[in-house]
Amino acid sequence: MIDLYPWLRPLLFRLDPETAHDLVMTALACGAGALYRSGPDDPALATTLFGRKISNPIGLAAGFDKVARLGDKLFDLGFGFVEVGGVTPRPQAGNPRPRLFRLEEDRAIINRFGLNGGGLDAMSARLEKRDRSKGLLGVNVGANKDSTDRAADYVEAIERLAHLVDFATVNVSSPNTPGLRTLQGRDELERLLDRVLDARSRLGVKTAIVLKIAPDLNEADLDDIAAVATDRRLDAMILGNTTISRPETLKSPHKGEAGGLSGAPLFELSTRVLAGMHARVGDKVPLIGTGGISSAAEAAAKLKAGAVAVQLYSALIYQGPALVARIKRELPALMRK
Repeated sequence: MIDLYPWLRPLLFRLDPETAHDLVMTALACGAGALYRSGPDDPALATTLFGRKISNPIGLAAGFDKVARLGDKLFDLGFGFVEVGGVTPRPQAGNPRPRLFRLEEDRAIINRFGLNGGGLDAMSARLEKRDRSKGLLGVNVGANKDSTDRAADYVEAIERLAHLVDFATVNVSSPNTPGLRTLQGRDELERLLDRVLDARSRLGVKTAIVLKIAPDLNEADLDDIAAVATDRRLDAMILGNTTISRPETLKSPHKGEAGGLSGAPLFELSTRVLAGMHARVGDKVPLIGTGGISSAAEAAAKLKAGAVAVQLYSALIYQGPALVARIKRELPALMRK
């Protein structure tokens, strides 16, 4: 494996973060991901997710490939599963730039994109071309900022995309769409999931329905969500999205920017919420842990806290694609311990 990222990172970090990300996406679209292909995964890493066996439990979180530009090419980086999006029914520009900030001193990111993207038409056109044999791929779906019936937005996304993916993530936890997190309340969440699950049933597909929640919930909120998730027999939950909290330990001059914080400072909070949810749902609802993973030890900590699989994204910005292979190389020994 040839890792060019340590030499490229200083150049990328001189650019606006969003511009740098676009350049990385272009490089991967041109086949740069092939540089990071490695041999077969250690059999100890194999697991089952949504009824399908995958070679390792390391997934790519939503937000990296918002419009499914790369899709199946992302498996070249060694991920066991990939999530694209988030996508809204209608195209929307998102929030004004700048809307992505590196907190280098904290190994963190703040974003306030606002679910920007080309909508369901563009997303479905790309997903229709995917090679389903490549791996387990899902799509993160949300509601348009100006929607008058947000539940209908999720239903429309399921109707348009469910037959094209292995799982669909109902994202009710983005902090950058005003009012979206209110859908995590028990009554609204029940109504939303009932409509989403009914849409899947009408379609007659087996696409897994996953719920992604925020790490900023209190104990009563977690109680309610756990009850709804188990009652509706959700296929999984992702814990959790970015946080609107700002730890006092942050040092970067960008720490006051509005938006969702991800990266290293999120690890402790998100792992604590993961463990709390696992204590509530046990094995009834599989949990996917995300938030602040930048090493095999942190991936192992998520698994120990109750996750069946994990996702990462922000750490790739600081360590590059070789991080995936490094985690997979070191994780089996930690799992055996």
